[in-house]
Amino acid sequence: MTETPARRREFSDGMNGPVLVGVMPGQHPVVVEQAARVALSANLPLVFGYVDVTVYPVDGTTGGPAAPIDLDGMEDDAPDAVGALKETIAGQLSGTDIQWSIIPLAGEPAKALAREAEDLGASMIVVGTREHSLTATLKDLTAGSVARHLLHRQNRPVLVIPVNPRVPEDHDDD
Repeated sequence: MTETPARRREFSDGMNGPVLVGVMPGQHPVVVEQAARVALSANLPLVFGYVDVTVYPVDGTTGGPAAPIDLDGMEDDAPDAVGALKETIAGQLSGTDIQWSIIPLAGEPAKALAREAEDLGASMIVVGTREHSLTATLKDLTAGSVARHLLHRQNRPVLVIPVNPRVPEDHDDD
């Protein structure tokens, strides 16, 4: 058998688009931290996408005009989720030289993130798992997770960051 020197394989569509990160208020900081590590190592910018499920895209675009699903349930003093997320992310990324932005999206989260990833030419999509709770388990059973929907309906890499994994420290698979 003859050994051949290892060659660097060239891939046609390298990672040259931004890293799209799905974010939401109250999300565990590990999602932003891990996404930043990936983006920094690949020298790519981060685009954070907050999907407001109480509105829908009027013209089918993610960053375009949106309308509320329920006009009666609208409150004038609703908190500015995007502004609050922007402050939180700025705090988490302070001291880094990473370029980042945040964009409001509308509709069903997995579809909105997939559309935005396509529009941006994103290199990958990063999302976190849900916190462990009865409510999260019920949502998973009824609607499925955003990560699961993306994994099965996306043609680009999806990085799922585990949030508070439930693996006992003494657990050994060997």
